[in-house]
Amino acid sequence: MVNAYLPITSLPDIIPDDMNRLLFASLTLSLLAALFASPASAAELAQDEVPCPTGVPISQSMGCLPFESTYQLHRMLETGKFFFEEPLPAVAPDPELYQLPFYYARVNTPNAPIFASPNDAAAGKPVLKYLEGGLVYVTYNDVQEVDGKNYYMIDVGQWMRRGDISPNQLYSRFAGSEFTATPARPFGWVLEAANSEAAPFRAYLSPGLSARRSERTFSAYELIQVYDTAEANGLRWFEVGPDLWLESRQVRLVLPNTTPQEGVENGRWIEINLEQQTLAVYQDNQLVYATLVATGVPGKWTQPGLFQIYERYESTFMTGVFAADRSDYYYLEDVPWTMYFDEARALHGAYWRARFGFEQSSGCVNLSIADASWLFKWATDGDWVWVHDPSGRTPTDPSQYGSGGA
Repeated sequence: MVNAYLPITSLPDIIPDDMNRLLFASLTLSLLAALFASPASAAELAQDEVPCPTGVPISQSMGCLPFESTYQLHRMLETGKFFFEEPLPAVAPDPELYQLPFYYARVNTPNAPIFASPNDAAAGKPVLKYLEGGLVYVTYNDVQEVDGKNYYMIDVGQWMRRGDISPNQLYSRFAGSEFTATPARPFGWVLEAANSEAAPFRAYLSPGLSARRSERTFSAYELIQVYDTAEANGLRWFEVGPDLWLESRQVRLVLPNTTPQEGVENGRWIEINLEQQTLAVYQDNQLVYATLVATGVPGKWTQPGLFQIYERYESTFMTGVFAADRSDYYYLEDVPWTMYFDEARALHGAYWRARFGFEQSSGCVNLSIADASWLFKWATDGDWVWVHDPSGRTPTDPSQYGSGGA
């Protein structure tokens, strides 16, 4: 079984940026005045003072305390930790990028038959050929009805029965974010809870599985920023707000690094972090896009190294098998937005994936439809792709790798 959760093993020290220092200096006196103007308790202050609306930049906050409550202000001064929560310089991708370029259908029947016409399909003979069972998807471009049943044309002179396929499969609507500036600290996305709780789930008030839970909830794929780290219960913990802690199994992070890997000299590269299952795009040595991916499972790893995109296709056919019993056979028509960078390993859209942020592929880097479309429009032949695993778990010996697959 694939380990769905990858605890982070390397994270740079998180130091307040210059803006935070300036904000700290300018606000300290006013915060102290608010605290000691009267002997009221934290609970009383929380009722009497009016907190600023959440999500409003401090620079726009007037006539209110720039925290969720005065209690949090007391906690920050008590612990010596201040949070100046400026929003990430991120925007959602163009909605048009979410659109599938073809009509896809999953083949549900092992050795599903293909016929030369809708009438032959209705009669069940003669059979032109069969599709081997496995992860099999076809595209279709016409539908005809015979005796009240639908039949799908997957190619000229090739038809399939509705009972053998599931057309218009649901696909992941997840997408990463475009960035107008490089964030000052690590950021990422919340995944589902590590236990059986369904999202949204509550954060912890301090590091540790036995800690009390906050009333603050997080939903799957919610964007977060990391302000501090800690170790507890053999896990890495991330503070994502005042007294709000998430464990490493619940998040995937991007660690902004505008210093290119040795060999990249044009300021353009794609970084794939295998430990975190994230992808970051840099242009002119600045972060411009980031998202979650799905890379190769153990034994079919995505190979670490520095590569270059050498072929790009708006859509392409992929098929392959690795296991002797052919249990991992796949047949995928019109895989969209494909960019080959390491033999048969490619960055591409994965319309068959329901989630991202986990190892799932046969070596390729799977992206959501929107992410793959954005990246395809940005990339050019020769762009650099840097694949690495900060945890060191992924083999680096080239003899461990074949040509790869979807």
